[in-house]
Amino acid sequence: MSVTVRIPTILRTYADGASELTVDPATQTVAGVIDALDAKAPGIGARILDDGGSLRRFVHVYIDDEDVRFLSGLDTATPERTVVSVVPAVAGG
Repeated sequence: MSVTVRIPTILRTYADGASELTVDPATQTVAGVIDALDAKAPGIGARILDDGGSLRRFVHVYIDDEDVRFLSGLDTATPERTVVSVVPAVAGG
């Protein structure tokens, strides 16, 4: 089962510059996708999840344009060919 993860520019250093990675998660959930992503691009998981294993406050994860916070969070299902987008909030002025 493969899932495509879209990597934002700010996190591409963990993915050797790739804008997308395909992963094969052990479980068909967002948590499984993040684990598989971190195995393929070490260190990226710590930028998505906090020390308690929850999504960081200013990082949004979307499944086919739906924010997982409004679905089942890290337990949201990720069937075959799902597209997961990681979108960190950017502030400045």
